[in-house]
This record gives sequence, structure tokens and C-alpha cells, in this order.
Amino acid sequence: MNSKWKVSLECTAFTADQFPPPEIPEIAVAGRSNVGKSTLINNLLGARLAHVGATPGKTRSVNFFLVEREGVPFRLVDLPGFGYASRSKAERNTWSRLIESYVASRKSLWLVLHLVDFRHGLLENDASLQEWLDGIGLPVFVVFTKGDKIAKGKHLSTRDQFIRKGMKSIDVPIITSGDKGTGIQELRVFIESFLDRQE
Repeated sequence: MNSKWKVSLECTAFTADQFPPPEIPEIAVAGRSNVGKSTLINNLLGARLAHVGATPGKTRSVNFFLVEREGVPFRLVDLPGFGYASRSKAERNTWSRLIESYVASRKSLWLVLHLVDFRHGLLENDASLQEWLDGIGLPVFVVFTKGDKIAKGKHLSTRDQFIRKGMKSIDVPIITSGDKGTGIQELRVFIESFLDRQE
């Protein structure tokens, strides 16, 4: 049984100098716009802290959520979604620089949860993200979202098909559904065991 999480929004950063001090372990959540990132984060934290918007690409900042489990803190870090074409090129470039300045130099970043739409698998932007993270030596764990959009009987075969295509993940990806809440407890247990192994 996993421990109780006490959560709060610690910081919303629009520039790198607004990031909090890198003093505790951080797990970042990355994914394409409209992948269901905010919904998954709210389910994972057990609180409506991440803004869920009807417009893809709503998150323009890096949001740091402080999680205390049995008095031991870590941060869940919500990165802006990528790959949404309707934003201006200048705006997209600003976002990518913000993400790069966080991911490439953050000493306290231990893991990136890469959210992937289960209906599509890795799209071109997803593959580029994985190659970049692999190149800078950051571990990645794939979390499939929108699992309820695929018939449950096809879950394992679909997941295995995506893995065979060369998806990078430090463990077998978890299939989640924000609407149904499935896979969330499993993801919490994975995060806790990952953090415990690093200590």
C-alpha cells in the first residue's frame, strides 16, 4: 500500500530564474499538447491543482508541485505541452527554451514521465523528445494516457506493439485513463518505488 501524499502548488515559473532551488528530487511530466497531462497530474496528486483547459497547449509555464510522503518531499514538475501548431512560432520557441533550460541543467531531475496517447503511440515529436532525453542521459518512463479509448481486450497487444517499435522506457509502460482513473494507483506505486531505489 502506498503512503498518503500531501500536495501543494509550490511555484509557477515562466522563466528559468523563477525555478525553485534544486534541493529535492524532481520527477517531470512531459507530453504533447492535449495528451491529457493536467488530468493525469490531478488524478495522481489527488487534487485539482493542474489547470485543465479546453484549449490544447494551455500550460505555458513550468509548474512545480510539492509532494510530501511520510515527511519526505519530492516535486512533480509539469512541463508545457509540445507540438501544438496553432501557437505562434515565437511562442513555441520560448516554450522550448524554457523546457530545455529546465531539463538539460537541472541536477535534481531524476526521471521524466513521458505521457503518450495510447491511440497513437509515439508520434514524430514524441520520438524526438525520447532521443533528446536519451542523449543527455535522463531516464524516461512511458505512461500511456486515454487508455479507455482502446478496448481493454486490446491493451496488452497494443502496448507490446508500441514497445517493439523501439519506445524507450525504463520499465513496462503503464496504461492510464484520466476519465476512469485506471492505472493511477499503479503509477503512484511505481513513483514511490523508483524514489526509494534512488536513496
